[in-house]
This record gives sequence, C-alpha cells and structure tokens, in this order.
Amino acid sequence: MQLTKGQKSITERVINAFETGTADGDYGCISLLHDGPNKIKQITYGRSQTTEYGNLRELVEMYVGAGGAYSSQLSKFADMVGSIPLTDNKEFKDLLRDAGRKDPIMQKTQDEFFEKRYFVPAMKWADNHKFKLPLSGLVIYDSFIHSGGILWVIRQRFPENPPDLGGDEKAWITAYIRERNEWLKSSSNPVVRASSYRTADLSREIAKGNWDLSQLPISANGVNVYPKP
Repeated sequence: MQLTKGQKSITERVINAFETGTADGDYGCISLLHDGPNKIKQITYGRSQTTEYGNLRELVEMYVGAGGAYSSQLSKFADMVGSIPLTDNKEFKDLLRDAGRKDPIMQKTQDEFFEKRYFVPAMKWADNHKFKLPLSGLVIYDSFIHSGGILWVIRQRFPENPPDLGGDEKAWITAYIRERNEWLKSSSNPVVRASSYRTADLSREIAKGNWDLSQLPISANGVNVYPKP
C-alpha cells in the first residue's frame, strides 16, 4: 500500500487520538484497564498504547537499550513486564510516565516501536491481500493497534472476499467495519464495548466516501485530526 506522507501522518494521528485523546499522542499516557488475559487488569502505555501482556516488554527493552534518561531505572523492570503484574507498582508507572513526557529518547523509541510492531505488519497484511486505498489502510492499522490484527472471528461474519480473492475493496472494508462495530458493541467486557467509538468514527468516513483521506479534518474520539505540518 502506497501512502503519501500526509496520508500516513493522518493515519497515525487518528490512531493516536483514538488511543490517547490527542492527535500528537501522549507518550506518557498510562491507562489501567480490565482487558488483559481473562479480563485481568493491565497497564496500557504510550503514544498509541501498547499493553502489559502484549508488547510493552519489547518497548521497555528497546528504551533501556537506547540509553535514555530513565533507562537504568527501568532496566530492573524489563524482565518483569508481562510476567509479574505491575499495575500496582507506582515506581514503574511513574518512570514510564516521566520517560514518555520528559525524555525525547523515549518518544523516538516509541515512534520506532509502533512503526515496527504495528504499522509495518498492518501495511504488509494490506499488501498481501491487495488493498490499495488509504482509508482501507487506516481501518487495517486500527485493527492491528486495537486487536493485534484482523480477527478471524469478525471475518467469518460477512461473505465479501478481499481484493486478492477477487472481491471489491470498498465492499469488504464497509462490511468489515460494520461487523467489527457490532462485535465491539456486543462484547461482554465493558472496556471493549466502550471502544466502539472508533468503529463509529471509521464508519462515518466510509459513508462520506473519504477513501483517499483528503476530507479533513477527520473526527477521531472527538478530536479534529489533520496531518502533522
């Protein structure tokens, strides 16, 4: 998928707004949500929010290796993340928050991390299935950030084929967002149900025909989002 710099910027900034309520992304944002394995409470952290039982350990290890201002203090926690619950560890959370908001090295590390761990795999999935439209890229990237990928449980809910199997791209994306929205809204987990604002926002862009992401601003989580200047 070929995105212009502006299209990639708007894609990343919409996700930032979905996750932290600001298009620039709050690099020090920490949330404690009951959306971990078996609905246990976990830390979600960073510009586009990665999770304690997901990829937070990788981010912490990257930052420690980068020699940031808080690297030595965070190093003792690196092997604990995802293995020992840290939701009640004030020192760890304070270090993450301070590093994200005060250390440019953590901000740069997060940019590299979210690119490598989520954006590149999302675009590879799009390419493999022959999606080409920028709004499709945004929808796919949102699923990789929010759910770790395109979930088969949602794909089974509609008959449209993706473009690589001869299907119509717009029809597939429209059906996918419709079913993803219903899937989120019907979840037994209130945290997941509450996140359906993102599919509602994406549904609005589909209804507007904003396939090239040129109709700006895009409203995401109540934030008017433009590409970064």
